[in-house]
Amino acid sequence: MKPRISVITIGVDNLERALEFYRNGLGLPTEGIVGEEFDNGAVAFFDLQQGLKLAIWRRQDIAHETKTMLCLPSPTEFTLGQNGNSKSEVDAVMAQAKQAGALITDPAHDTFWGGYSGHFQDPDGHLWEVVWNPAWGEVD
Repeated sequence: MKPRISVITIGVDNLERALEFYRNGLGLPTEGIVGEEFDNGAVAFFDLQQGLKLAIWRRQDIAHETKTMLCLPSPTEFTLGQNGNSKSEVDAVMAQAKQAGALITDPAHDTFWGGYSGHFQDPDGHLWEVVWNPAWGEVD
């Protein structure tokens, strides 16, 4: 398989609340909710770096589309990583997330491997890691 991941879709309980968090709270660019004219089709896409989008879609609609059972969510299934270029950038993103309503689960701190990171949960419980890795150099 060639790695061609272009969309990361996360399930949410309340599409409008999630839109508010990601668009207004974190400042991710989006055209808002689209597909409302279709049953189980309402979704919002956010532009990330070139060629990658974040999508938010109602959990029950994902279950319907994929023919799977709707289960209780677990925040430890995966994390989304936001890389920064400095400790101060990590601190700024963490503060922005907190202001937007995120739950800070792990305040930013120096790591055992020489970096700097912190974790927060969005309103639907998804875990984000905000990290600066000095070995990776400058990130866009």
